[in-house]
Order: sequence, then C-alpha cells, then structure tokens
Amino acid sequence: MRDPQVLRSLHQARFGAHFGAEPAIFAAPGRVNLIGEHTDYAEGFVMPAAIDFATLAGVSPRADGKVVIYSENYKEERVFEAAALPKTKTGHWSDYPLGVLSVLAGEGLAIPAFSLSIWSDVPLGSGLSSSAAIEVSTALAVLSLIGASYPGPVLARLCQRAENEFVGASSGIMDQFISANGKKDHALLLDCRDLSYKLAPIPADVALVIANTMVKHAVTGGEYTSRRAQVEEAAAVIARHRPEVKFLRDATLDDLERWGGEMSPEALKRARHVISENLRTVAAAEALERGDREELGRLMAEAHWSYSRDFEASCVEADAMVELAQDLPGLIGARLTGGGFGGCTVNLVDAAHAAEFAARLGERYQARFAIRPEIYLCHASEGARKLD
Repeated sequence: MRDPQVLRSLHQARFGAHFGAEPAIFAAPGRVNLIGEHTDYAEGFVMPAAIDFATLAGVSPRADGKVVIYSENYKEERVFEAAALPKTKTGHWSDYPLGVLSVLAGEGLAIPAFSLSIWSDVPLGSGLSSSAAIEVSTALAVLSLIGASYPGPVLARLCQRAENEFVGASSGIMDQFISANGKKDHALLLDCRDLSYKLAPIPADVALVIANTMVKHAVTGGEYTSRRAQVEEAAAVIARHRPEVKFLRDATLDDLERWGGEMSPEALKRARHVISENLRTVAAAEALERGDREELGRLMAEAHWSYSRDFEASCVEADAMVELAQDLPGLIGARLTGGGFGGCTVNLVDAAHAAEFAARLGERYQARFAIRPEIYLCHASEGARKLD
C-alpha cells in the first residue's frame, strides 16, 4: 500500500460510484515471514513483518437486509441475506469475508446489513498472505458497524478460525496475527503457543526485497495438509515416550535421534525441519536485535535449505531464486517465504544496493527460466487500522 491516504481517497470514490454511499475505510497489510516456516501450528516461533501491500475494505450500512460484497479486483459483486448467510464455502473469493461473518456470528454477534467493497494490491498466490489481509480488513470493517472491537491477538485468532473452519485451509496463526499487530519498521517474533511477542527493529538501511517466482500455490491443496499431518505424526511418536510433548515445540533434536526410527521417513524429515527452525527463529531475532547481519544471513540460508530438503516445500524455481541472489551486492540473507510450493523469496538487502539487486536478480531469473519475475521493494508496515 504505497500511500495510504491516496489509496483511501481512491477507494472511497470507487465505493461511492458503486454503492452511492460514504464508506469507512479499513486497511490490513500482507506480510513477509523473515524466518520460521511451518512452526506456527506446532506452537513454535515465527518472525514475520507486515509489508506495505494491503487490502482495503470500505463499508457502509444498508437498510434492505442484504449483505453486498464487491471485489474491486475481480469487478464482481455477491449479494446475500444478512439473516441467512451461507454456512459452507463455495470455492469462491467471497468465502474469505463470508468466513469472517460466520465466525463473528458464532461469537453471538448479530450481523447487520451492509455494503462492503474490497480492493487489494497483495499479489495473489505469492505467499504474502492476501487471504489474511482480506479477513482482517473485513473483520475490522464489520465490527465497526456492530460497535464491537477485539484486541489484536483476539482478532487474529477469530480470523484464523475463519480460514480454518470455513475456508478449509489448515493454516496457523501467523498470517492473521502479523496483519492485525504489525509495527512499522519492525519484525515481530511471535510465540505461537501463548501469542506473546516482541518487536525486533529492522534498520533503516536494510530493505526487504521480495522476489515472486510466479509459481502459484494454494495452501488448501493436499501438499500443505500432508505436511501438517506428518508434523503431527512425529509429535505423536515422541509423545509416546515423553507424554509432556504435545507439539514439536516441546521436542528436541535428541528426541529424533532416539525415536526417529519409529516415524515414517517423511515425518522424521518434517520434524527435523520444525525443531531446528524454532531454534533458528529465536536466534535470528537475537541477531537482528544486536545488528549481527552475518549471523542473520547464515540462519536464513540454513532455514531455506532445511525448508527445501527436509520439509520438501520448495520448488526448482524458488531454489534457483535463492541461489541466484547469493553473489549479488548488498545481500544479507535470502530464503523462500510463506506456505511453500512456489511463491516468493525474501531477501534482506543493504538499502543502498536494493534497486540494483532487484534488477539483476530479475534479469538472472528471467535468463534461467524465461519467466519475468515480479520483484517488490518493501518496508515493514503498520498493522491493520482504520484510515481516517
């Protein structure tokens, strides 16, 4: 979201042209995860940052008993009865806002009639969490009409439920949490067990360069679900010997040495990634806090290859994007980010070299695959909010 107030004015004007009403505008950012993949549902640690790409939701009340949701991106409108909203998904983009309404209704809130217009510049299928941005912005917009509010961590949990229970994606809490609670110029080290967190500053002379492989993924697919099942299988094996281990957050690499032979080979590799990734994520936050860029880069590189080889959630294009960045001027660290199976790499780069880095990385990737990647120069952004 390049200039929030400019985009607010544009969205307000488009809303007025479509609905003939004056909206309140809410924004929720996408995110990039610096380190900590597939650790959230194991009650581990993640370290994302909100980015300056976002979803805007404009909302105004209606008097006809209807919920009307319009997508500026798809130029498509969906109309529902507020008193008889769908109970199950349809595989349509409207599942994301409808899932939020379903969860809020389940909390005992009466869903009013309203008009909602959604616009987003978070790239779809890129691993930058466009779905969470839709959910969080929708929740803020609808809650404003109801006259209710929730603390950021609670709001994130409700939006996660919308994705898990209604949309059917078995995602963890990270995406919604950072969208709701992000802080400008900071990464956020989140403990997914108790939702406690601390902020780690991203220096002004460090840029976030996000490189889209243009290989799209969907976390509702079987690959993501199977990985999560294998993580849970590994935790169950260890729990037979150590009953206090409920999630891999509580397990150690020594546990894998002792009882890994009782797991499937796939579960063993997934567990090795998750357990070691938790250690790396905490260490990376400490490195960022003390300004140790060399250690941060080493941890990111180790995290990528663990994600690729042990978790097997990378792809040829993503591995190449990381490799092609290694000798470019200004690189601090590079790795695949997001749910995996395509999407984007995140590159921490000295800001003075960021533009050149982005251009040369794009040229190298296009020469390798004959695909022009989209490369975004980003900054850590504020979390979800009303745009006044």
